[in-house]
Amino acid sequence: MAHDALHPALADRSAMADETGIPRLLAIMAALRDPKSGCPWDIEQNFGTIAPYTIEEAHEVADAIAREAWDELPGELGDLLLQVVFHAQMADEAGMFGFDDVVKAVSDKLISRHPHVFGDESRDKSAEQQVKDWEAIKAQERAAKAEKGVLDGVALGLPALSRALKLQNRAARVGFDWPGPQDVLAKIQEEAAELVEARETTDHAHQTEEFGDLLFVMANLARHLDIDPEEALRSANAKFTRRFRSIEAQLAAEGRRPEDSNLAEMDALWDKAKAAERA
Repeated sequence: MAHDALHPALADRSAMADETGIPRLLAIMAALRDPKSGCPWDIEQNFGTIAPYTIEEAHEVADAIAREAWDELPGELGDLLLQVVFHAQMADEAGMFGFDDVVKAVSDKLISRHPHVFGDESRDKSAEQQVKDWEAIKAQERAAKAEKGVLDGVALGLPALSRALKLQNRAARVGFDWPGPQDVLAKIQEEAAELVEARETTDHAHQTEEFGDLLFVMANLARHLDIDPEEALRSANAKFTRRFRSIEAQLAAEGRRPEDSNLAEMDALWDKAKAAERA
């Protein structure tokens, strides 16, 4: 993405060379979006095309943290910050808002949601009580936005599992919830049976619906057990990856690949890897 002409804000390269703050980043983004001298790819983008990258970059930040790749984290956080700057630049061009408005909005929100730090409320309360207070403040904010329904404001763009938890938490706050995990487990058995029946008697669309119902209840069980389902699934993914790579390594030691093996043999190698982890 080379540029034939430099944006005026970056014309003096020597002056900008040592800049490390937000002004430099904003100037670079403006240069990339300049209709006459900017990058064709950057110019063609809009909110819809950039949104998937925003989600992807957030996941890459989480991945670096999960791997404790602290040397990678500054770069990943920078990539995520770029997404904010990109959206703000497009909004500024459209006359909607600018980067300063984004900063003001989040600053105002942090102050209003922490009256025990920036206001007169006492800090002498538990973290649990602070969470309840936070939710009460957010409810007031939703009311100010004319969001009347309990589930209003739960973002459609959230990952499905995260959105399921938020929907369930909202409903639980008004008493629409199972009393405990045992009731949820019973519902899981019911939904699993319905999925089995759908697989045998109905079309793919109905099977998909029943599968979704089962996943939704599984998310609710995680909530009742105080388990982060995203974290649990990430851990399961890592475990599967680790053990399958062990299968590959054991076969490679014999000069073979998984496609040269069969399910029975690979299953035995899986059990061997599993036993080695638990030893």
